[in-house]
Amino acid sequence: MKEKRNTFPPLNEQMDLIRRGTEEVLPEEELEAKLKRSIESGRPLDVKLGADPSRPDLHVGHAVVLQKMRDFQDLGHQAILIIGDFTAMIGDPSGRSKTRPALTLDETRQNGQTYFDQATKILSSKLLKIVYNSEWLASMNFAEVISLASKYTVSQILERDDFSKRFAAEVPISLHELLYPLVQATDSVAIHSDVELGGTDQKFNLLVGRDLQRAHNQEPQVIITCPLLVGTDGKEKMSKSLDNYIALNDFPNDIYGKTLSIPDELMLDWFRLVTFYPEGEVEELKRGLESGELHPRDLKRRLARELVTRYTSEKTALKAEEEFDRIFIKKDVPDDIDPWHVPEAISLVQLMVDAEAVASKGEARRLIQGGGVSLDGEKVSDMNMMFEPEKETVLKVGKRKFLRLVPGNGA
Repeated sequence: MKEKRNTFPPLNEQMDLIRRGTEEVLPEEELEAKLKRSIESGRPLDVKLGADPSRPDLHVGHAVVLQKMRDFQDLGHQAILIIGDFTAMIGDPSGRSKTRPALTLDETRQNGQTYFDQATKILSSKLLKIVYNSEWLASMNFAEVISLASKYTVSQILERDDFSKRFAAEVPISLHELLYPLVQATDSVAIHSDVELGGTDQKFNLLVGRDLQRAHNQEPQVIITCPLLVGTDGKEKMSKSLDNYIALNDFPNDIYGKTLSIPDELMLDWFRLVTFYPEGEVEELKRGLESGELHPRDLKRRLARELVTRYTSEKTALKAEEEFDRIFIKKDVPDDIDPWHVPEAISLVQLMVDAEAVASKGEARRLIQGGGVSLDGEKVSDMNMMFEPEKETVLKVGKRKFLRLVPGNGA
């Protein structure tokens, strides 16, 4: 039987889509050559993206580069999502001012298990392979590690900005961190990557992948970098470790509320990078803001609806907006509050910890001191308050957490 050949859009059409929303395509002429061969042979390109399972959540910052991978899928190419369960044990030192705590392989595997469901909120499950890099890295012996280390010099590694800064400042750099770029680059060799995607902070690592492929007599991958999304704090790139992120699997109400918390000056970038509005539409929004035709509050609500719709549905987005308005504008209480049974008198601080409304007693006290805790709408000011379970009471902690305190043990 004759093998079926894939068909792809024309080269210029593919390049237009690939360039959109990217920071750099290096080298662009090599990508054009790869795409031409792909069109002629009917063979899709293997497009690699590494995901670091240091925590179990993918977030909307990841969505920027995941969408670029989806663009390649839509053009008919093969997406390969590499879960870095082995490399996460080292911890990516990109942008780090100090050594990152190490994780065990079991911890990284557990975190990576949920990535398929999260990633397919953006990626198509067709033309998608998900692999763990422990498949080839965990079996390497010491001789192979030494051989890998011989492919690069210390001076080449220290060209990386975060390493050079730490070295100049005499901040310790562990030897295993120096190996990280080489270990990540080994992934490109293992799968014979044609294209690798990443954020701008990954550029050095991606270039090492090209070098290592050459050392193994492979045609080097083209690298494509995407802009970094600034997180909800308005200062640093969105990051799980900085806790300034919106997870792809957050509850719709949380996605909506967290989006409304971003600074106004981030809105246009978020429309561009997260909702993937064409540049012309983003410029139109900018003109509307500058002329006063668009109010920042209304535009941010539109952004929040777009995000919830993207990861759930339009119906869910409208419901999340109604719920937000009811709680925070009309000052109502949600209908579906989780009950928490209180059998006997207990300090309110301890109750908040037991109910997992806060992470610690210190956080509970800080919230009370800052006026962020209320019972049936009345702010609590006494950090030593004892709660007496006499009737059902609504406890509000911070802006979005509610508990219905019910007398008794729930039996």
